[in-house]
Amino acid sequence: MPNTTANQTRRIFGARKRVAAVVTAAVCGSVALTGVAAAAEGGRADVFASHTASQLADTTHSQAHAQQAAAKAAEAQAAAKAKAEAKAEAKAEEAARAAAEAAAKEKAERSWVSPISDDYSLSATFGNSGERWAHKHSGQDFAVPVGTEVQAVHGGTVVKAGGNGAGDGPAYGNAIVIKHSDGVYTQYAHLSKIEVSVGDRVSTGDTIAESGNTGNSSGPHLHFEVRSTASYGSAVDPVAFLKKHGLDI
Repeated sequence: MPNTTANQTRRIFGARKRVAAVVTAAVCGSVALTGVAAAAEGGRADVFASHTASQLADTTHSQAHAQQAAAKAAEAQAAAKAKAEAKAEAKAEEAARAAAEAAAKEKAERSWVSPISDDYSLSATFGNSGERWAHKHSGQDFAVPVGTEVQAVHGGTVVKAGGNGAGDGPAYGNAIVIKHSDGVYTQYAHLSKIEVSVGDRVSTGDTIAESGNTGNSSGPHLHFEVRSTASYGSAVDPVAFLKKHGLDI
């Protein structure tokens, strides 16, 4: 009986030790597993944080690059627009200038001016007769000093220029004849200097010569004629002709 009781006691005590060991082992295992899980969780958190930061940096860089590209494109577009506008403006200004010049030239071609723009006195007139002329006076004389500028009364082409009256005879001295677009001719005689040549195109008011006292002249003056042909003998009253064209001399 006593032996049985002792054996039972030893068995109970041994069982308790085994239970305690199992419990201890379980607890330690649980703690170990918890540590491993925590470590694993911490690693995943670090990887996630690193990945998120990398993505954010890439996104920011991409956005910055896109903004720079958009800014450059906008700048290039603005520069191209400004260049196009400047080119169009310059072209418009050039066209306006050309139109103004053409209009001025056309107006000048339509208008008539006096052959002398400086002070002058009208001396012998058209149709005068007397011992000074073999025939009636064929033009209008402008009494001016030698060297006074003589200008084309209308646009046209020089068809005669030179001494001996440019072919009309020595009485005219140095002379010029201009053909105008409407078929009218004008002559300028007794010149001291000729500044144009045959074939030259002149505009209204262009200086073509200097007045003088060459040929059959009683004093310094410009002899001016309006003709229906280039040759002597077809003159008409120049004062009346110019008056019809709105010019009083």
